Amino acid sequence: MAAEELKTGPLEYRTQEGQMGIMGFWIFLGAEVVLFATLFATYAVLYGRTADAPVPGELFEPGIVLIMTFLLLTSSFTCGLAIHEMRRGSVKGLTIWMSITLALGLGFLGFEIYEFVHYAHLGATMQSSAFWSAFFTLAGTHGLHVTLGIGWAILLLIQIRKRGLTNVTSRKFFIISLYWHFLDVIWIFIFTSVYLIGMVL
Repeated sequence: MAAEELKTGPLEYRTQEGQMGIMGFWIFLGAEVVLFATLFATYAVLYGRTADAPVPGELFEPGIVLIMTFLLLTSSFTCGLAIHEMRRGSVKGLTIWMSITLALGLGFLGFEIYEFVHYAHLGATMQSSAFWSAFFTLAGTHGLHVTLGIGWAILLLIQIRKRGLTNVTSRKFFIISLYWHFLDVIWIFIFTSVYLIGMVL
């Protein structure tokens, strides 16, 4: 099979390079799953070890957590619309929906930063106890990934304005969409296993 055009399927899959690049990113996401699984396991082991610091049920605010969840899950939907527009060949549609995705991601980060600062003012920091150290490490690692994803997507938007839709740029946008959906899945686990359980127990 020639290494150039495969002629069928979405644009990002039409070269062997594109197919291999996407497959390689799936392998990378497997490593990310291991990273977050380790952080979740550490959090589970240290759960409840708050020492003299506040317990999570006293600090977790359902309203803030629900807003953060709404923002991130909505961004996953708009990211999907961006890829749909990309496959229709619309650079404008891709740019609009990806920009909305980034705005929602920035909103999520804004609430998370507010949350962390608020907890610190109430006496919950990484130095307060083993539990809060595990919490900030888990949630902070996810937040760092969201930040990197936003920066990455901004660079891709700049690139697509210069180069348009090609096999290469479409592959890169498809890969960033996989990354973004992965972060949303991780957040669902954080929402349920950290916040919901923390507010109940």
